[in-house]
This record gives sequence, C-alpha cells and structure tokens, in this order.
Amino acid sequence: MFHIVQYQPLRLITQSSLSSMCLKLMPLRPVAFAQIWKSWFSSYSLVGNKNIILMGPPGAGKTTIGRIVGQKLDCPVIDIDDDVLETTWNMSVSEKLQDVGNEQFLEEEGKALLEFSASGSVISLTGSNPMHAAGMQHVKKNGIVVYLDVPTTIIMSRLKSMKVDRIVGQSPSASLKDILQFRKQFYKRWCDIRVLCGGDITAEIAAEKVLDAVKRYQNSELETFISTRSSRSGRSMEKNSDKYFSDVVTQGLASDGGLFVPEKGLPKFTAGEWESLIEATYVERAQVILERCIHPADIPASKLAQIIETAYGENFACSKIAPVRHLTGNQFLLELFHGPTASFKDFALQLVPHIFAYCIPKSCNYLVLVATSGDTGSAVLDGFSRLHDTDRQRIAVMIFFPEDGVSPIQKSQMVGCQKENAWSVGVKSDFDFCQTAIKQIFTNSDYTGFLTVEYGTALAAANSINWARLLPQIVYHASAYLDLVHQDVIPFGSPVDVCIPTGNFGNILAALYAKMMGIPLRKCICASNENNVLTDFIRTGVYDLRGRKLIPTFSPAVDILKSSNLERYLHLIANEDGQLVTQLYNQLENQGHFQLQEDLLKKLQQDLVAGWCSEEDCLAAIHSVYSTTGYILDTHTAIAKVVADRLQDRACPIIISSTAHYSKFAPAILRALKIAEINQNPLSQLHLLSSYSPLPPVHWGLLETLKKKGNEDYQIIHSRDTSTAGFPWQCCLLCKPEASSMEERR
Repeated sequence: MFHIVQYQPLRLITQSSLSSMCLKLMPLRPVAFAQIWKSWFSSYSLVGNKNIILMGPPGAGKTTIGRIVGQKLDCPVIDIDDDVLETTWNMSVSEKLQDVGNEQFLEEEGKALLEFSASGSVISLTGSNPMHAAGMQHVKKNGIVVYLDVPTTIIMSRLKSMKVDRIVGQSPSASLKDILQFRKQFYKRWCDIRVLCGGDITAEIAAEKVLDAVKRYQNSELETFISTRSSRSGRSMEKNSDKYFSDVVTQGLASDGGLFVPEKGLPKFTAGEWESLIEATYVERAQVILERCIHPADIPASKLAQIIETAYGENFACSKIAPVRHLTGNQFLLELFHGPTASFKDFALQLVPHIFAYCIPKSCNYLVLVATSGDTGSAVLDGFSRLHDTDRQRIAVMIFFPEDGVSPIQKSQMVGCQKENAWSVGVKSDFDFCQTAIKQIFTNSDYTGFLTVEYGTALAAANSINWARLLPQIVYHASAYLDLVHQDVIPFGSPVDVCIPTGNFGNILAALYAKMMGIPLRKCICASNENNVLTDFIRTGVYDLRGRKLIPTFSPAVDILKSSNLERYLHLIANEDGQLVTQLYNQLENQGHFQLQEDLLKKLQQDLVAGWCSEEDCLAAIHSVYSTTGYILDTHTAIAKVVADRLQDRACPIIISSTAHYSKFAPAILRALKIAEINQNPLSQLHLLSSYSPLPPVHWGLLETLKKKGNEDYQIIHSRDTSTAGFPWQCCLLCKPEASSMEERR
C-alpha cells in the first residue's frame, strides 16, 4: 500500500525547479514565498491531518498548482500520476493506457487509488480518477477536494500545445471536447470547493485562490447574516446569536422586523472569473455563482449542484433557461418566462423549495406563508409540489392573494395548483395588506407560540423578503450580460443598462447585487406603472404613501406601494446603519412617509433612474412591437419597454427584463392587439391568441394547467375579517392539522 504519514516532501522543490515544471501556458512570476501565507498558514492550521486534493481535467494545472500549494504550506506533495500509478505499474501512464484500453485502465487506476493513503498532504489527482467511485470515496474520506475549473476551450488549447492527442475515454466516436464535457459530471459530484482558473491566470495566482478557498471552507463562522434594523453596538453584544444561511432561509424575517443581509456583503468575482463563464451553460453559471454565495457548511457543493440541476431542467421549456433575444436597435429582451408557471418567479421558486427542505431540521414541520400580487402564488405552489414525498409531508404552503387584484388566468393558476399540502386564499383587500399581515404574523409571538405548542409547526416565508429568493435572480442578470458577450454584441467589460418592471424591488435589487459582484452594469432603470411610488422616491428621495391608494392595472405584479426589498438597498447605501433604517421604516409605518438625507439620495441616484408608464402607453407599446416584429410583450415587459425608450441614451445596449409571458394576461393582450374577445374563458382566450401564430408561442405549461380540471374551490377571507390583528387567527382556522383533507379545511 502506498502510504504517507510523515512530514517529508517527496521531492526537493526549489524556486528554479518549479519554473521548469510549470505548464507552458501557466508561467510563474517571481514570488517571495516566505513573505506570503506562511505568516499565518501552516500545514497544521490550514490542513491538519486532512489532505488538499486537487481535481480537474488534464491540462488544468493540478501538478504545478499542487507543488506551489505544498511549498506554501510546507507539506508533502503527491502527484498520483508520477508518484503512485507509474511507481505501482513500473510503466508510464500512456503505456498502461495503450496496453489495457480505456475501461480496464479506469479499473486499474481505481485499484491503485484504493491502495493509496496519505495525510496532511497536497494530492494532485489524474483527470480520470473521479470516474472511479470507490477510489474517490476512499481518498475523499481524509481530504478536501478542490475542483480546478478551467474552460474547455482553454483546456483543449493547452493539450494541443502539450501535444496530447488522446485522453482516457476517447475513441473514434467520442471527440476530445465530448470527453471533457462528459467528465464534468464527475468533478461536480466529488468537489467540496470550486476554484475558477480561466483566462491568463498564472499557477501562482491559482494556488493562492486554492488556499483562499480552503480557508473559506474551514471557516463557516465568517459568513453570518444581520438584520437591516440591527445596530452595530447590538451586533457586537449578540455574537452568540449569529445567523447563517440555513437560519435565514428557514426564519425568513428577522425578529426585529428587518430583513436579513450578509454581514460581510456579497462575494466579488474578478473579470477573469466572469470571462471563464462566457461559454458556460446557464446551469453551470448558476452553480458557480451560488457556490460563492452559499457556504458549503450550509449546503455542500455537490448537493447544491444536484438541487440546481433539478430546478433548471426539463421543467423549463427553453434549454437556455433564460435566453436573451434581440428586440430592436440596441434593445434586448431577457426572457424570464420559460418556467412552468410562466414568470420570472420560477427562477427562485423552482430552486428555493429544495434549498428550504435541505436546510430545515428533518424532525420539524413547517408552514410556509406567502403574499402574492399574482405570479408568486402559482410559482410557490408549483415549486413546493415538486419536492420529494417525505418533504411534502412536513412542509405545507399557504398563499394569500388580493381576490380582486390578479388576472383571471393568474387566479386560475393559483387555484388549479392547489395540492394536499398547498392552499390558496383570496383576501378581499390589496397586496400591501397581505404582505403587511404576513410580516406581523412572523413577529406575533402569541400566534407563533400557539402553532409550535399546539401543532408542532414553525413558520417560514417564501416571499422575496427571504434572502434565498434573491440569489437566483442575481444569476440571471449576470447570465444575461455574459450572453451578450458570447453573442459578440459587446466585449467583456463594456457596460450595459438594464430596465426592470419593479414592484417589490427584489428583481432590480438583484441586478444591483450582480453589479456589486463585478458585472459591468451602468444604469439600473426602475420601471413602474401608475402605482409609481418608487419613481417618485428615486427622483425626489421622498417615500410618501399619504393619500395614495393602490390602482388596479393591467400589470398586477407591480401593483405595490410598499416595496419590501427597498429596505435592503437603503441599508446598503447607508453603510449598514440599522438604526437609520429602523427610524425610516418606523416613520413610514406611523406617519406614512420618510425622506432620505441628501447624501443618501445622491448615492441612490448614482445607481438608479426611474420612470413610469400609463395604461394607455402600455397597451400601445404591445401593439407597436407586435406590428413591427410579430413579438408579443406582456403588460409588465411593455412598461419596461416604454420607460426604456424614454430614459436610455443609446450609449450602450439595454437589457429589458421580460418578467412574464403574455399568456397570463390574455384579456389585456387581446385589447392591445385590437382583437375582439370571443369568450371570457381563459383557455379560450389562449387558443384565440395561439391562432395568430405569435412569437413567442402561447405558454405550454399554462395551457396544460388550464386544461386540468382541478379543484376550483378555495378559501376567501372577506373584508370584515381583514384587520391585521385578527389575520393570524384566520390563518390558524384555515390550516388545522386535524383537517385531513382540503375539503375539511374549507
């Protein structure tokens, strides 16, 4: 058995010998090793008895980077190819491959790995080691597996320069590129940490990134969350009550009424790291971005990869998931409606239920409460219905929507998506009431205590007040920019504007977060309908609800006056001054308005510009775009199109977020296109639209939902029941656990 336990490097590694061992495409720069890392790193403090195991395709630089990491840590370095396989076989790896063939080679390689043991070392695997499950399970038991993720085009270029024309698994029917792509599934399966190594990154920098990533992996306590209303002095006194990602996913709202944000901000990507994702698929981009935002102590990278692949798979009608389509001139549409319920909410709500189910204690029951202005409701119901049976048995969902404030098709979706653990409740009030009532439920200790004691059930939220809802939205804004680069519309680094129909401020906040993480966004344009409180606020710094009533419009998803996620943004530009945020929102609650200080308004206006659109202009835009392009915008996208036309200066491309499919708003679309409605039935309206062969086609998932004859009964809370003080107890009556069926609960 090959076994290393002593502190003894296998080779004498010097500065000069390192240079000769580097890959040609990864040149070393002179570096004073003694001055870097060793001041605080040692093999004991960073690794202990664990190994750092470097994994990746051939040509990723595992051997070179491993030697540098080993020298920085002053610990043994083992190259599986040179130090294990060739020593065991008494022949070169290439000779062995030629001798036994692909399948037998993998088996022989795996057997050698099973006989290998080491501790406190840096180990460089072969490119094919991860394809042998038993061997990888063996080495992973005592190691942290680091995936050196290098774009396939760079790998192929390196292999060509190294005159490597064959790797394990290659055959006349399988190209080198195909094999490299095939192997990625194994790298994702085994990795604990991913390190992006794209562009012209040197081996030294890659080694430093490996050490940074290992340090992060071993220090989960560094990634805590705070409330937007917590004071700095209060945080320093409450170190024992730190909140981590798993906590904020399950808790939803902070106990002081604030929203959770990461204490140390979001991770930053270098330009080279973003560029390494240009050729990646949407799922691959999501995995990389979310791995940086979610600590592996909360969700391991391999599990997160499974969740993401489940969330963005065959349930999306378009293989690109969030494609970017050219509209006209320098305007592009980010199509966010290809999910099962036809709106951008699917991006979060196909993912978050699986994250939630993973993070909550397995022995607990949860009731997820959601307020919706339309699209969130059906997306929540669909997303939670896709959980495994065991998870559905312990997680129930209740959505509340304004009974007269959603489109007929949206209501049909929400009612039709009800399941044995998921219920829709219409409220004879507006969205702001639903949202405020749910916030009060979470801070009502009498009610939460009653649920815990009587029913063994805890509350959770799936609205955009939940931090996990925002992360998938960051992904699609970043991906849209990378798509424009990939399509040669712009070179990386050139700015673009985004224009987003905005109600609760979550979608546009995610764009701002993407900008903070390194995506070159210039202007973020906030587009409102006639409920234009955000437009007034961004222009004046005054958030004023006095005398303002909600106006029902053709774009109900942005029929919102109290924008919850604005609080997170104000906390950001106020340099995390929770006391100021508390003061502003107390004033809004008690007096109906607040005003930003001049310095904060200037900061805000550096990031945001805003405009609004009338109902007439919205319908006119739908008609105009269809007449000139054959493409049908939904009512929300039309708002953004109108505002973009008014506010963009045409100095750079602009990406308009198309947040919903027009099929959800068929009556308004028929009116805009001057088509007489022949039937008020939603399904008939969609068939009528489909007869015009529009672009994009009528949404498949929506058609299927409307065709199903589900239970059309649902609970309505009437106006006489809608004081926010009484709302929690109305909820209690609706979700009694002893009611064994939905009919009994009604």
